[in-house]
Amino acid sequence: MSRILTIANQKGGVGKTTTAVNLAASLAAAERRTLLIDIDPQGNAGSALGVRRDDSARSIYEVLLDGLPLAEAVRKTELKFLDLVPASRHLVGAELEVADVPGREARLRQAVEPVADAYEYVVIDCPPSLGLLTLNGLVAAKGVVIPLQCEYYALEGLADILRTIELVKAGPNPGLKVDGIVLTMFSANNLATQVADEIRKTFSKQVFKTVIPRNVRLSEAPSHGKPILLYDVSSKGCQSYLELAREVTGRLGRAGRAA
Repeated sequence: MSRILTIANQKGGVGKTTTAVNLAASLAAAERRTLLIDIDPQGNAGSALGVRRDDSARSIYEVLLDGLPLAEAVRKTELKFLDLVPASRHLVGAELEVADVPGREARLRQAVEPVADAYEYVVIDCPPSLGLLTLNGLVAAKGVVIPLQCEYYALEGLADILRTIELVKAGPNPGLKVDGIVLTMFSANNLATQVADEIRKTFSKQVFKTVIPRNVRLSEAPSHGKPILLYDVSSKGCQSYLELAREVTGRLGRAGRAA
């Protein structure tokens, strides 16, 4: 059984794609068979792994809109245990294109099901919004990982995504759960520390112990088309994501089963 994790937060600039890419890469480095699916029209998850958006005619767009089998859109990466399904610029209009299609919110789930058992983890990178693409990511998932920047408006944004998760649980995906909240872009200052303390106090065991720091090397890695562990394995950013992967596998157990 695979664990399908959706990385979601409707707020931009919180380290969502950085978390999706580097968590997936860190799971792969631990020899967990991992598939990263990019459903963000910006296509940054793919470019961070050296696959430029639109350099292939087979992407998640063709899967969702044309019924292309997901297996035919899978690309290999530099990491032996990490595969990628890239995004496409055409995803910008995908929400309108499928708006009147029956079962539109479950198209990704239907596409993932035939290939899921080939992987221990399937990681889905969503857009920074709560539209139909993110809804597809939540309906397809077994769990949600929420990246949260330690800043003033963090709790307000967290409330929005948690509300959306509850709506999905009440409807198309009753088994959905929050696998964890990961604190990202942490700087050692009073405000960040206060926000982190408040989040831990409010959400207790849902918050991962691992904290992802602000790190220049993390910011540089995508421009080289590499996850941080292939760019600078000794950096604090890389070590933090490796630790997060260990924490994720510790929580979920072997092959992504809930521990």
